[in-house]
Amino acid sequence: MKLIDLTIPLSIATPPWPTYEPLQVKYFKRLAPNGANGQVLTHSNHLGTHLDGEIHFFTAGKDIAALDLNDFLVGPGVVVDLSDATGDYQVYDEAMIEDRVDVREGDILIIHTGYHHYGWDMPTADEIRYMVKHPGPDRAFGEWARRKRLRWIGVDCGSADHPMNTIIRDWMPRQAAEADLVFQNMYGLSLADRFTPDKYQLMHVEMFPHHIIHAECVGGEIDLLANRRATIGFFPWRFVDGESCIGRCVAFVDDEEYEGLMARRAELPKTRFGDCYDPQHVEQINRLTQRF
Repeated sequence: MKLIDLTIPLSIATPPWPTYEPLQVKYFKRLAPNGANGQVLTHSNHLGTHLDGEIHFFTAGKDIAALDLNDFLVGPGVVVDLSDATGDYQVYDEAMIEDRVDVREGDILIIHTGYHHYGWDMPTADEIRYMVKHPGPDRAFGEWARRKRLRWIGVDCGSADHPMNTIIRDWMPRQAAEADLVFQNMYGLSLADRFTPDKYQLMHVEMFPHHIIHAECVGGEIDLLANRRATIGFFPWRFVDGESCIGRCVAFVDDEEYEGLMARRAELPKTRFGDCYDPQHVEQINRLTQRF
């Protein structure tokens, strides 16, 4: 059994979710004269690859420490590639997912939108596109996820919600106007009519009471696993009273499959941190993106 890392690099340059505290690091001890290096870190929980816990949006929910390793955090799952289905500001749905992979009851579902290619660690980095323009779901997707009894969901972008179904719509009026044109052109509804107030941040508000939480900013070598099944795990701290937590997301694959994945990895370009990536995903997204 081998591991594929689905975690983005964490640095003071890693952008947190908009307005949240970034990572700040300082040394309080150095080898000279203290005999050891020691650091103090300050950051929010919503930075880099992280798991949103139930009490982030659900008062009566579980904290991070209460999430069971064997029965929840690690389990069977599937990575679905939607980079050939949605571009900037667009909406993905359960049909797109089921057209590409077999999602089974109780699965962990990782959604590869392709927007990790705009993360800070990538050669095509674009923080606004990563946080503000990525696709997202509507309510029907959440209802489907509950019927499937998914354990948890992961996304390779800034939020499991559509960015224009969050407070970002108010914070970024120029991008909201762009999104409104996309919605009118593609869906025949304005942004305000599609994402009404009763749907606000539905992937958080409506899912967490049903114990379906999500990991955001998944990445690493996720391109290797597009449209594949694997055992998937997320490892946060054993964080009592934690509403969310930075962690490590990985996929477990058998040795034979790993050899094939490493052969493909050898053919792909690498980021400055050594992760492989497939440029075809960016080309697909750009072709699908509506320009006005």
